[in-house]
Amino acid sequence: MSLDTLWGNKVDIAIERLRMFEPEEGYYLAFSGGKDSQCIYHLAEEAGVKFDAHFSVTTVDPPELLAFIRQHYPSVLWDRPEKSMFRLIVERGTLPTRLARFCCEALKEDRGEGRMVVTGIRWQESNARRKRSMTEACYKVTKMYLHPIIDWSEDDVWAYLGDRPHCELYDQGFKRIGCIMCPMAGPKRQHEDALRWPRIAHMYKRAADRLYQRRKERGDNMAWQSGEDMYRWWIGDRPVDKEDDQMELFE
Repeated sequence: MSLDTLWGNKVDIAIERLRMFEPEEGYYLAFSGGKDSQCIYHLAEEAGVKFDAHFSVTTVDPPELLAFIRQHYPSVLWDRPEKSMFRLIVERGTLPTRLARFCCEALKEDRGEGRMVVTGIRWQESNARRKRSMTEACYKVTKMYLHPIIDWSEDDVWAYLGDRPHCELYDQGFKRIGCIMCPMAGPKRQHEDALRWPRIAHMYKRAADRLYQRRKERGDNMAWQSGEDMYRWWIGDRPVDKEDDQMELFE
């Protein structure tokens, strides 16, 4: 799609959505530094709506992404967590998994309470997101969501961004940018991340060691023989001696 066609269609619609639902106090704009959040940031500027953009620090964010946000989006507010990912692992009694996504809840999803939150969620991203609506209410906390580019394709996003700067990780083969070694990306990506960012991998290993010792002292029946064993299972290196059920293993 050409930029002219996009501008006369989806861009105008997204801008109108932002103007239509603008709250008196302005939007809480969830800014990740990825291409989709860049879109909603610049669309909000073009719409002339009031907003404050927030980046939720997870403590396992790619340093390239942090540098990009600092350089190109200095007005974005950094919301720092009370506890790091590694402390949460020990306290919650589990490494993050596809079934135990406590990290998203604690480090990202609890932000913007009492506000209208703008996100860059798009239907094309996943089967789960195809079920989302343009506007949504969150019943866990008091807040509403607006997804103004929910019907955009990836090509639409890049066409809109044009020659604006973007995070260098996209140019290095990353399709999506998120937490380092996120289990949602799969074992192959976890291994690649561990090689690229060994400091973060080391901190995950240390957290696994602390978690194992804590559970051992508690007398838990575990399928692992050490923290290293637990860590290697987490990134798909070693099987356990029982059925590989994440909920049961970390129960």
